[in-house]
Amino acid sequence: MLSTLFHTVLFQPIFNIFVGLYNIVPGNDTGIVILIITILVRLLVYPLTSSSIKAQKSMQSVQPKMEEIKKKYKNDQQGQAAAMMKMYKENKVNPFSSCLPILIQLPILIALYMVLRKVLASDELAENLYSFVANPEIIKPIAFGFLELSKPNVVLALLAGGAQYLQAKNMLDRKAPANAGAGAKDENMTAMMNKQMKYMMPVLTVVIGVSLPAGLTLYWFLSTALTWAQQLFLGRKDDEKEKSVDNENKKLENQDVIEGEVEN
Repeated sequence: MLSTLFHTVLFQPIFNIFVGLYNIVPGNDTGIVILIITILVRLLVYPLTSSSIKAQKSMQSVQPKMEEIKKKYKNDQQGQAAAMMKMYKENKVNPFSSCLPILIQLPILIALYMVLRKVLASDELAENLYSFVANPEIIKPIAFGFLELSKPNVVLALLAGGAQYLQAKNMLDRKAPANAGAGAKDENMTAMMNKQMKYMMPVLTVVIGVSLPAGLTLYWFLSTALTWAQQLFLGRKDDEKEKSVDNENKKLENQDVIEGEVEN
């Protein structure tokens, strides 16, 4: 039942969009199709990704407070849990909100992975096509006129690993607020794991990428690069918002000073 639902709701629509695009792009370029598909998927999950990025940033901002609570209630697990929940509520942070969007996206990513594997092998195209989508009989696994997508490609794997590193670095290097608290100077286990992941994930990406068909690695690279760009965009918006608030506060402070001087 679930497999049939997955095939009907996710796999088959993505498969037909892919083949339909392949039929109309100039030169039947599979690389251009993968690029368009990647952009469409990123646009579809943009709200979910934005929610996840904001949630991760919120969790980072309260990390020092979490450390303080762990120290304060070191031998009181029940008190620690209650204090954590209170802190989350006061700071309007949901510890599960960063995971939920990723879980929602997972079926889409699995479906796309299956589609790419099938189309790169030109496997059973006809039986998965809608009646109004023309059957190209075979899909040429060539991107941009020169890149073979059905075989592993080391360069693409390295690019995917580089994009993964930039994405992780951008997320982990964003600093917590200056008034985060006394625990901000302490590097806890979570922070250490995050630093390790900044380097381990790119290496893992390269290792997996060199064993996959280049078409899958190309999607991985493009998707990660677009997610990184989204992180930069949202981070810049947040910085501009914080700067605007700071400027407004300074104006109010200056106005209060001027009014005080006039009264005196």
